[in-house]
Amino acid sequence: MDNQPYNPLHGLTLKNIVIELEAYFGFETLGKTIKIKCFTDDPSIQSTLKFLRKTPWAREKVEQLYIKNKIKIQNSFESNELN
Repeated sequence: MDNQPYNPLHGLTLKNIVIELEAYFGFETLGKTIKIKCFTDDPSIQSTLKFLRKTPWAREKVEQLYIKNKIKIQNSFESNELN
């Protein structure tokens, strides 16, 4: 049985969240939105994941940004798939 039916992040990995945020916003905008070095100094998906897994407060900010923009991000990917 599904233990987290109302969790908006249920079924998503941190890697998928970061990839989708980077694809939608880009590292430059992410760095301006959430002031953390992994988005501004030589950013990469791998270095961002490493940092977020060790830094709960930063991970929380990234997850909240994703939740806040989830519909826009999903709509963006769906419209790109149609083109």
